[in-house]
Amino acid sequence: MGGDFGPSVTVAASLKALTKHSHLKLILVGDETVLRKALVDQSYDQSRLTLQHASQRVEMDEEPAQALRTKKDSSMRVAINLVKEGIAQACVSAGNTGALMATARFVLKTLPGIDRPAIVSTFPTQSTKNMRMLDLGANVDSRPEALVQFAVMGSVLASAMDNIPNPKVYLLNIGEEDIKGNEQVKQAAQLLNQLKSINYKGFIEGDAVYRGDADVVVCDGFVGNIALKTCEGVAVFIAKMMKEAFMLNWYTKLLGLLVKPVLNSLRKRIDPGRYNGATFIGLNGTVIKSHGGAKVPAYAQAIEEAITGVEKNIPERIRHEVEQLLKSE
Repeated sequence: MGGDFGPSVTVAASLKALTKHSHLKLILVGDETVLRKALVDQSYDQSRLTLQHASQRVEMDEEPAQALRTKKDSSMRVAINLVKEGIAQACVSAGNTGALMATARFVLKTLPGIDRPAIVSTFPTQSTKNMRMLDLGANVDSRPEALVQFAVMGSVLASAMDNIPNPKVYLLNIGEEDIKGNEQVKQAAQLLNQLKSINYKGFIEGDAVYRGDADVVVCDGFVGNIALKTCEGVAVFIAKMMKEAFMLNWYTKLLGLLVKPVLNSLRKRIDPGRYNGATFIGLNGTVIKSHGGAKVPAYAQAIEEAITGVEKNIPERIRHEVEQLLKSE
C-alpha cells in the first residue's frame, strides 16, 4: 500500500514477477477492497497470488515509533508478521523506510552477534560488475564495532548474491592514507585489519567508489544515505541534461537519433530503477525496501532481489559467518 503510487505499481509488478517465475507465490497485503479493484480484468493464477487484508496503513511521513505502537494491523506489520510466522519467506515494501526498519527489527529481531541491522543496496560501476554499499540509512551514527559487523555482512551478501568468492571490502573515507578520517573510521580499520575471515582492502574515497575496484563499501548510515541520494540525483541530472542538449534544434535532434542506441545503453546502466531493492541485512528474515518512487519495472526488480535473497538463504549464511567470527575471538 506504500510508496508514491501504491497498488497501481505493486500489483502490476507482482503480476510481472509471477509471469517470469513459475515457482513464485505472492501474498498482497493491504486493503482487500482496494487490492481487488486493482486486480479487476487481470488474468492470474489465484493459487499463486493471494490477498491478506490489513485494516491500517503507515503513512510515508509517519513517525516510526508511532507506527510501531499504533499500527499493529498495518499492511507493513502484517506482511512482516507473515515472515515471522513462516507463511512468507520475504517481505517487499515501498513504504516508510523508518517504520519498515523499526517494525522489522521489533518483529524479526537481529541475528545473534549483530547489534544493529543495516540497509545495503547495489550501485553501478565503470566495470561490468556492481558494488554493494552499506549502511544506507538504518543507523545515523555507528560505532566502530558496528562498521565491522556491516563489513562482515556485506562480504557474505556479495559472495552469495554476486557469486564473488572473496569480495574486496573497503571503508569509505576522506582519503586512502591511514592517518585520514575520524576516530570512528580509524578504529574500525584497526579492527578489520585483524579479521582473517574477510578480504578487507583499506580505505576508499568517494570518487573511487564507482571505479569498480570494490565489491563492498562500508560506511555509517548518515554518509551512506547521502551517497545513495546523490547517486540517484546525478543519474537523473545526466539524463535530463542529455535530453535537453539533443532537443535544441533539428541538427541536435538528428544527432540524437544517430546515437540513440548508445544513449539507451548509458541510460540503462545508470538508471536507479535497475538497482532498486535495498536489503535490510542482519535480521532473522528477508526484508527488501523498494524506493518509494519506483515504477513497475523498478518494483519488479525489488521482488527479484527478494527472490534471490531467499534462494541464497542470506540470513542463515550471515548467522553462520558471525558465529564463526565470535568463536575465533
